[in-house]
Amino acid sequence: MTARFLPKTSLLALALAATLAATPALAHHPMGGMTPATFMQGLLSGLGHPVIGLDHLAALIGVGLVSSRFARGLALPAFWLVAMAAGVGLHLASADLLHAELLVALSVVIIGIAATVRTTLPYAAIAALFAIGGAVHGYALGESIVGAESTPLVAYLIGLVVVQTALTIGIAFAARRFTKASLQAPSPQLRLAGLAVTVMGAATLALAFSASA
Repeated sequence: MTARFLPKTSLLALALAATLAATPALAHHPMGGMTPATFMQGLLSGLGHPVIGLDHLAALIGVGLVSSRFARGLALPAFWLVAMAAGVGLHLASADLLHAELLVALSVVIIGIAATVRTTLPYAAIAALFAIGGAVHGYALGESIVGAESTPLVAYLIGLVVVQTALTIGIAFAARRFTKASLQAPSPQLRLAGLAVTVMGAATLALAFSASA
């Protein structure tokens, strides 16, 4: 029984670890705030940024959990990824997105709720949610690459796409593998993982509100 229980709770443990580790002291920049200057620096920054930023990590966990509930769910992260790249482009084009940090935190809360509720939202609604959330997160992720040359910029985008694709699809595969519930009725363990994502988003939202006050 223990051998079956541990895999089922691995996703919950990952989400809870992100929640418990949330702290405003954590950096969002793998390069220590420095603008990447080489291909390798850009690649490492792109690979590390969504993981070091726990609000971004929680969102990716939520995207994977929600995607696992659809028969065609493994295509859903594509909406997030395309919109994320567009969001980075908007930031680099000097577009002004007001209250970006608040919107990032709010998107984590909403995605977490979608992963927590028993009733599955329509596919089109989830695709739209991922597109909006991906654009907002991409805009925030673009901050660390502003001013970089084209080579580290391209490498940064490659890193972002690779790590976010691996995390979202990996979580979705794992969620399907370790639950015996139907796609439309996720197991309690996966719903608890979604709740942990929601709590992470709420904590980040509170911090963002206090910072803007």
